[in-house]
Amino acid sequence: MKDNDPAKLIAIVEDDPDIAKIIEQMLGDFGFRTHWCRSGADLLRRLRTLAPDLCIIDLGLPDMDGIEAMQRVRAQSACGILILTGRAHVSDRVMGLELGADDYMLKPFEPRELVARVRSILRRRENAAHSSAERIAEFAGWQFNLGNNTLTSPAGSEQVLSTSESELLKVFVSNPNRILQREQLMGTRDLSPTDRSIDVRISRLRRKLEPDADSPAFIKTVYGAGYLFLATVTWVAAPAGAL
Repeated sequence: MKDNDPAKLIAIVEDDPDIAKIIEQMLGDFGFRTHWCRSGADLLRRLRTLAPDLCIIDLGLPDMDGIEAMQRVRAQSACGILILTGRAHVSDRVMGLELGADDYMLKPFEPRELVARVRSILRRRENAAHSSAERIAEFAGWQFNLGNNTLTSPAGSEQVLSTSESELLKVFVSNPNRILQREQLMGTRDLSPTDRSIDVRISRLRRKLEPDADSPAFIKTVYGAGYLFLATVTWVAAPAGAL
């Protein structure tokens, strides 16, 4: 994927026309197509015909909370999600990440940084789709299909992981029984000492993977060092048509 691939469509969910215009102009300068939605309901209607590669969602929407809008988007689409919010409360940002957002930014924002975040999300999603796309990781009766982000339990129940969850699990299954630092688990994103977003993602993945998230069997915390994925992983080819 080229970072400025004009085929990439970004849905902007923002009720402030001035902010929306800034975002549209900046993304347009980098070759992205954009579609502006003034409200959460407008976006949900548009999803019936649009297939955005990524949605930029303001939390302070006039008709519904942005968290609710994000949840409903996630239920209908596999697109990337970037939260853009004026709310400085950590709880809002943590909740957004808990519910499947790929990243977040606070207002006021630097337009070029926003473009960089958009490109980073799209690049990670593209890499996740193509890297080892035809492989399945098996461990302790679980199966993780890297091609379609599907996690299958030993009992046979399936769930589709969000992009951020899939990226995290992919790093774990590719590096079992090794202590990984938080920076390694976040990939290309720089972390500040107070950034806890990786811990939020770990918690979310544990709840889907661990029988007892409070006493994890697979994802172990190594205090002062990072995290350890404790499992024997084997790799098999995905069956034809499984992607």
